[in-house]
Amino acid sequence: MKNLKFGHKKLYLGGELRDSSSHEKFEVICPGTEEPIATIAWASKQDSLDTLQYAQSGFAYWSTLPLEERLEWIGKLRKAILHYGDRLRESIMYEMGKVWEGTEEDLTSLTNSLAYYTEEIKKKKDVPIPDKEGTHEHSLVSQPLGVVVAFLAYNFPLLNLGFKLGPALASGCSIIIKPSEFSPLSAYIIGEICDEIDFPKGVINVLCGSVENVGKPLCESTIPQLITMIGSTETAQKLIGQSCKTSIKRYSMECGGNAPFIVFEDADMDQAIAIGAALKTGNAGQICVAPNRFYIHASVIDEFMEGIKAKFSTTKIGFGRENAVQMGPLANQASVKKAASIVDMALQQGGELVYGGKAPDTKGFYFQPTIIRMDNAEAPVLQEEIFGPIAIIIPFDTKEEVLQYANGTEAGLASYVFTKDKSFLEFFSEKLAFGEVHLNGLKFDIYLPHGGIKNSGIGVDCSSYALDDYLIRKRVTKAII
Repeated sequence: MKNLKFGHKKLYLGGELRDSSSHEKFEVICPGTEEPIATIAWASKQDSLDTLQYAQSGFAYWSTLPLEERLEWIGKLRKAILHYGDRLRESIMYEMGKVWEGTEEDLTSLTNSLAYYTEEIKKKKDVPIPDKEGTHEHSLVSQPLGVVVAFLAYNFPLLNLGFKLGPALASGCSIIIKPSEFSPLSAYIIGEICDEIDFPKGVINVLCGSVENVGKPLCESTIPQLITMIGSTETAQKLIGQSCKTSIKRYSMECGGNAPFIVFEDADMDQAIAIGAALKTGNAGQICVAPNRFYIHASVIDEFMEGIKAKFSTTKIGFGRENAVQMGPLANQASVKKAASIVDMALQQGGELVYGGKAPDTKGFYFQPTIIRMDNAEAPVLQEEIFGPIAIIIPFDTKEEVLQYANGTEAGLASYVFTKDKSFLEFFSEKLAFGEVHLNGLKFDIYLPHGGIKNSGIGVDCSSYALDDYLIRKRVTKAII
């Protein structure tokens, strides 16, 4: 029997920690060392079917609980999560290989979400609607939607969980959380915390398993009212296809991106270089809003590439809190192979390798920060979501030209523009076809709506707008007697 750092973690279903009914286990591997760190209970189809019933019962209780009591429970959960903060951060460091400093964002995103939606839900009041003839009284009433199923991506395990858990709990919904098999550990620990504080049964449920045993049964059931997800566009299409056959459901999905990063000759070059490099090395580039395509004005492209190269060449890569590393590994071996294939594809399509481009000969799923210059702005590789530490840099000459390049994608999540020209900033804020346009900087926070257009998603995470996905808006009309 292996001596695993985190031992064995159980499913959290219907308010109880339990092993899979099939007794199957799944081994969690640390991508920084390729060593197993834990086993998790691997849910069976029966576990999924049972969970749907638990969540339905949990919703019946939670949705009718007075708001003050709901918020007290959310506060109690938040306090317990903070108490186990270091343990949760450590679990993320091991399951993702994330640098220690990067794990803090995950934890605070979860706790900030719980605190934020505790306040925002209080602002959801009935909205009166004037009656033009004066014969009736009308109001728009908000009520909890129902059971929510949340499929989470691996890159930010607790941040992604927080973006769903906060609005679901505050609005009065029960939730079934299905974390990625590549980073399930922290979500299972949340289940343990819920068990420890005796959180109301069936309101929060955590399980992980195969598509056949978990994904499809949860989607195909008529019980869930909302399917929400953070992941790829392809996964979103599959979930929608599986879930729409049996009932009409709501969807809130943040999908893949292909962010352009546009830098003009008058930009603050130090700022643009620092932000661009940070977005590609932070979380090893496994960030949905990380730029894929760096469009740099031809007059400053050499300066920009040298600046990025200097940042990449001094980035300390590795694993472990004590090593003070700046970039960790990719999540799995498949991600390393994809990064290598992106490099090969770019070079075959006329790109020039400027820096990096390889997986180092060491244990762990690492890939070098990489720079590729690509003069062909229509190269097919530019349609690929990289999700790794690779910067493809393309020259341009005019704002009209680069706008066409930037919008030439089916993705529409985040975009970035750096220039001091106010007319250019107005031009791109209006013309860029992305859910987010960041001008001369970037900012993300729980109170700012985050979402994409086109193939990058439906609905939003964060902000008060996210609550709309978890609430029914009911019109109540009463005749005046």
